Amino acid sequence: MKVLITGGAGFLGQRLVRALLARGTLCDAQGRSQPIEEITLLDLVPSPLPARAQSAVVCHSVVGDIAEPGLLNDLVDDRTGSVFHLSAVVSGTAEADFGLGWRVNLDGTRALLEACRARATRPRVVFTSSVAVYGAVPATGVDDDTALVPRSSYGAQKAIAELLLQDYRRKGFVDGRVLRLPTISVRPGRPNGAASSFASAIIREPLAGLPAVCPVDPSTPIWLLSPQRAVTALVLGHELAAEDLGASPVVNLPGLSLPVRAMVAALEQVAGAEVAGLVRWERDAAIERIVASWPARWDTRRAHALGFVGDDDFGAVIRSYQVELPLTVPLAAGA
Repeated sequence: MKVLITGGAGFLGQRLVRALLARGTLCDAQGRSQPIEEITLLDLVPSPLPARAQSAVVCHSVVGDIAEPGLLNDLVDDRTGSVFHLSAVVSGTAEADFGLGWRVNLDGTRALLEACRARATRPRVVFTSSVAVYGAVPATGVDDDTALVPRSSYGAQKAIAELLLQDYRRKGFVDGRVLRLPTISVRPGRPNGAASSFASAIIREPLAGLPAVCPVDPSTPIWLLSPQRAVTALVLGHELAAEDLGASPVVNLPGLSLPVRAMVAALEQVAGAEVAGLVRWERDAAIERIVASWPARWDTRRAHALGFVGDDDFGAVIRSYQVELPLTVPLAAGA
């Protein structure tokens, strides 16, 4: 079996490829366990590849734009049994660059689904969606069936891509699954253009001895998931039988709901007051407007019944980050 990972150079793509190499097998469209023979990582920049000695699986890095005409037709062939669609223009960037967001997040997704349809082999496609698909959130919170009323371009792009995948699934072109991810924290590396980037920066930078700015009110609630749980969910979402998902392939993943002040309090508990004191509170109206549209109360009983698990303790998430993903290269001041 061949596996395609879009966004393969990203931190989730890199974690996922390591998890797949350790696992060695995935289920095909018929639910039969198949050995992974080849993994292709597609991204705009070269994807780091694991050492060949770690696995007999052949890994390729392909540099290219997912929306480039014809690119995916060369990457998806009759041996492609699994696709993990992680690539996206993130929320803040999609809001700032309207054309780029729609071209990558929607046109790129459509191109991927069309490449799968052309092969007629019905690969399993796992699509990572977002809490941004919601907008006018009921006071009682949301569940998998809550109406989607996004209040950002990114949320609209993800919502439409979800509908596309579901229709391609209904027609039998792909065995599609949609996993709505909470905000992932703690992300390694440098800040990106996501409106939620601060949710990692206020932990990551202070642990590296650098100041960080929190652009939202301390009471702002955030729905969080650790990178470890996210990758476990990607694999589980792929391996679920189609009949277990039933008519709807969309799953809101379990997470941990915390106000931002509680995240900083957990940082202080783990690393001390001096480290937590590196967080400054400087509100940004544009970011607050986007983040405020994201729900913080969730009914994830269906996800739990399917076997998905969230994090119980944000302090433990921080400690895990310290152990597994230390910053080996200091961030540049002001990065």
